[in-house]
Amino acid sequence: MGTGYHHMTKDERIRLDALRRAGVPVAECARQLGFCRQTIYNEIRRGECDVVRERHGYYYDVKEYSADKGQQIHDQNQETKGRPPMKIGSDIKYAGFLERKILQDCFSPAAALAAARASGLFQTSLSVNTLYSYIDKGIFFRLTNKHLWIKGRKKKQAERPERRNVHPKLPSIEARPESVNQRAQFGHWEMDLVVGCSGSRAALLTLTERQTRQELIYKLPDKRAASVRAVFDRLERDMGRKKFRERFKSITTDNGPEFLEYDKLRQSIRDGPRFDVYYCHSYSAWEKGTNENHNRMIRRWFPKGTDFGRVTKRQIAAIQDWMNGYPRRILGWKTPLEAAA
Repeated sequence: MGTGYHHMTKDERIRLDALRRAGVPVAECARQLGFCRQTIYNEIRRGECDVVRERHGYYYDVKEYSADKGQQIHDQNQETKGRPPMKIGSDIKYAGFLERKILQDCFSPAAALAAARASGLFQTSLSVNTLYSYIDKGIFFRLTNKHLWIKGRKKKQAERPERRNVHPKLPSIEARPESVNQRAQFGHWEMDLVVGCSGSRAALLTLTERQTRQELIYKLPDKRAASVRAVFDRLERDMGRKKFRERFKSITTDNGPEFLEYDKLRQSIRDGPRFDVYYCHSYSAWEKGTNENHNRMIRRWFPKGTDFGRVTKRQIAAIQDWMNGYPRRILGWKTPLEAAA
C-alpha cells in the first residue's frame, strides 16, 4: 500500500545537474530520475549556489544547482545524524523503519514508534516529541510535516444543536446497558455509512467493535436498508447462529434512513432477534465516536468525492487489514487484531 523509495545517489545528482543545465523542467527531471517533484525541489535547494555568469560583456550573479554541493551537504547531514543529540542518526535502519511506517503505511509518528518497539529490532528509542522535532527540522530525506495527519478542528460545544431523537419509538442509546458503555465486553459495535461522490449509488458500510477497535468494511451497491440487512444476513448464514451471536451482541448507529427498519434489521434469518440495536440522538455523531474516528481514517485512502462504484473489494480489504493492524494508544499500542486475540 505504498511506493518504494531510495536516497538520491551521487550519479543521480550528476544527472540532475546536467538536466538542469540543459533547461529541463523540474517535472521532467523528476520523471526521468524516478523521484517525486518535491524531492527534486528539495535537492535543488540543497545544492543551490551562487555562480557568476557573463553575457554580452556584463557579469551577473545567478543561483544554479551543483551536484558536488548537493552531495557534500548530503554527506554532512548523514554525519551530523550520528552526533548527539541526534540519537536517530546513529541508527540508520531505525530511521528508515520509522520513515517507511509513516510514508508507506500511513502511521502517525506515535504509532510508528510503537511498531518499532514491538518489532524488537532496535535498541534506539525516541520520544514522540523528539520524533516530531526531527521531522520539523527536516533531518529525514523524504519525510516532512506535510506527510503527517491533519487533525480536524473540534466544534465548540455551543455550536451543537440540541440533542433529540427523531424516532422515539426506536431504542435510544440512553437505554444501552452500562456494560456496553464501559466497553467491558467484546461484541458491541458502532455502525455507519461512508458515502461516495454526488450521483454515486455505492457506499461503504463500516462496523467498529467498541472494545478492541476492530474494523469491518463492506461495499454496498446502494444506500438502501435492504442492502445493509443483506450484509448481516450473509454473515449470519456464513458464521452460523451461535458464532454470529457471540460476535455481534449489539449495534449502535444513527438515524439514517438505511438503518431505521429496526424490526427487519434486528430479525434473524432463522428465528428471534439476532442482536440489539441502539440509536444515537440526532446531530450527535460523538455518541458513536469510535466509528466516526475510523471513518476519518478511511477517508485518508478514499477522500470525499470518491466513486465507490469504482473501488474494488480487494482495495477495501486492504484498508480493513491496514486499520486492524494499526497500533492504538488506547489499547496500550496493541493492534485491534492483537486486542481481539
